[in-house]
Amino acid sequence: MMDWMPFLAHDAGAPWTFLDSGFWVFLVGVLLVDGLWNRDRHRALRHGWLLLASLLFYWKTSGWFVGILIFSTFSDHLIGHRIARSNSTRGRNAWLALSIALNLGLLFYFKYTYFLTDAWNGATGSHIIPRNWLAVGANAALGTTWSVDRILLPVGISFYTFQTISYTVDIHRGHVQPLKRLTDFGFYVSFFPQLVAGPIVRAAEFVPQILNPGRVTRATVGLAGFWILNGLLKKVLLADWIAVNFNDRVFAAPEAHSGFEMLMALYGYSLQVYADFSGYTDMAIGVALLMGYRLPQNFNSPYKADSCGNFWRRWHMSLSGWLKDYLYIPMGGNRSASWFTAISASFLLTFVVLLRPGLTTLGLIAGGLVGGGIAMARIPRFHRWVITNINIWMTMLLGGLWHGASWNFVIWGGLNGLGITVYKLWRKVSPWERKDRVWKRAVAVLLTFHFITFTRIWFRTASHTSWASFDTEHDLQAEWASANLVLSRLTTSTPVAVITEVLGHYGHVFAVMGLGYIIHLLPSRWKARYRAAFVQAGLGLQVAAATAAVVVAMAVLAAGGTPFIYFQF
Repeated sequence: MMDWMPFLAHDAGAPWTFLDSGFWVFLVGVLLVDGLWNRDRHRALRHGWLLLASLLFYWKTSGWFVGILIFSTFSDHLIGHRIARSNSTRGRNAWLALSIALNLGLLFYFKYTYFLTDAWNGATGSHIIPRNWLAVGANAALGTTWSVDRILLPVGISFYTFQTISYTVDIHRGHVQPLKRLTDFGFYVSFFPQLVAGPIVRAAEFVPQILNPGRVTRATVGLAGFWILNGLLKKVLLADWIAVNFNDRVFAAPEAHSGFEMLMALYGYSLQVYADFSGYTDMAIGVALLMGYRLPQNFNSPYKADSCGNFWRRWHMSLSGWLKDYLYIPMGGNRSASWFTAISASFLLTFVVLLRPGLTTLGLIAGGLVGGGIAMARIPRFHRWVITNINIWMTMLLGGLWHGASWNFVIWGGLNGLGITVYKLWRKVSPWERKDRVWKRAVAVLLTFHFITFTRIWFRTASHTSWASFDTEHDLQAEWASANLVLSRLTTSTPVAVITEVLGHYGHVFAVMGLGYIIHLLPSRWKARYRAAFVQAGLGLQVAAATAAVVVAMAVLAAGGTPFIYFQF
C-alpha cells in the first residue's frame, strides 16, 4: 500500500510548487474526482470539492497559515452580504472600511511588523516590543512548527488579500452581486492554480464562471497543455538555467566581476524575472483550463513596450490593473489630487521616514517638499503638472512598497513613476512621439528596455533568492550597499581581453539569453500560429512534445533550480 505520510506531511523547507512531482499527483486526483460531478446539477458539490482541494494545496504550501485564508474567506463573505443589504451609504462605507482594514491589517502584520517594530525601537532607543512576542503571537497560535522566534510570511497573502478587497469594493460599487454560497466564495478566493502568485482575479471576471462553469473540450485540454509546457520551459530553461549558471554568481559577488559581466547579468535578470513570473502564470492558466476556468492574461510581451507606461500595461497586468482601478483612479487619476491622495502621500512619507534615511537624504526629501510647495504656489503651470502626475508617483511608489519594506523597492517604484512622467513631457515636445517609422519604434523599444533593466538593479538587490531567505527581513544597509556596488561596477571599464574571456566562458549562457529575447520579440501572430498548431496536433504528437519537455526540465532541475521569484511577495 502506498505510504501517504510523505504526501500529507508538511515540508518545512519550501512551499509546494508546480515543479514538484507531488503537485501533479495531487492535480490528477483533483481532476479525476472533478470529472465525476455534473457541472450543472452538482455545482455546489463540485465547488465544495475544489475548495477542499485548494485548502489542501495551500496547507502544503504554507502550513497552518491556511487559517488566515479561511478567516479572510469567512469575513469577506459576510461583509460582502452586509454591504449589499445595507440601506444607507454610511453603513455600506463602514462595512467596506472594515473589509479593507481586516485585509490590510493581516497583510501589514505579516509583511511589515518587524520593520515597524525596529523603526519604533530605533527611534525611541528602547525595546518595548520584543520580536519574539510578535512571532509567538502569530506562529505559535497557528500551530506551525516552522519557527516561533520570527514571523513567517504566508505565501500568497499579498495576492489573495488584494483579491478579497476587490470583491467587497466591486460589491460596494454595484459591479457584482455577493455570492450566496460560502463554498462558491471560498472557491473564488482560494482557487489553487492562481492562489499563491496570481494572476489577481477580479470577482467580475470569475463570478460568472462560477455561476456558469465552462466545458472542457479536446481543444481546451490541448490549449491547457500548451500553456503548462510553455510555462514550464520558460521557468526551467530560461529563468532557472540562466540564474544558476550566471546571474546568481555575478550578483552574489559583484566586486569580483567586471563591468561587462555586471551588464550581462542585468540583461539576464530582466529575462529571468520575466520568464520566471510569466512562466508561473502560464502554468496557472493551463491548470485552470483543465477544470474549465479561464484566468486573465498577466503578461503581453512587455519588452516590446515603447514607453514606461506601455510597459506597465503589459507587465503583471492583473496587479497593474488592480492598482489603477483601486488606487490610482480613486486618488483622482490624471485629473486631480484628492483626499485619498493626501492619505496615500502621508502613509508613504511615514514609511520613508521609518526607513531611517541619513540626515543628508532626509534633508533632500524635506528640501524637495518645501521647494516643490513654493514652486506650486508661485508657478500655476507647475502646480497643474504636479497635480496631474502626483497620483502616478503615489501609485508607483506604493507599488514598490508592496513588494517589501526596503529603500531599494521604494527607489525602484519611484524610478518607474519618474519614467512615466518624463515620457509624458517628452511626447509633448518631441517629433519622435509619432512612431511612423519602424526604426523610430525600435529605438523607443530599446530605450524603454534599457531603462526598465536599469531599474532592476534595485529590484534584484532587494529580492530574496532562496527559500531559506524568503521569511527573513530586509537588511536595508546591505541592500543599499549592494545596489551601489552594482552601479559602481557598471561604470567600470572592462578590457577587451576580459570581454573575450567572459564570452568564451559564458558564451552558451549568452546564447540562451539571446534565444529567449528573440522568442519574446517574435510577432504575436506567429506565436498564435504555433500555439494553434499544438492545439490542433494529434494526441501522439502532443504527448511526445510533453514527454520531451518534461525530460529536459528534469535534467535541468537536477543541476539546480531557483524559487519562483514572486512567491516572496
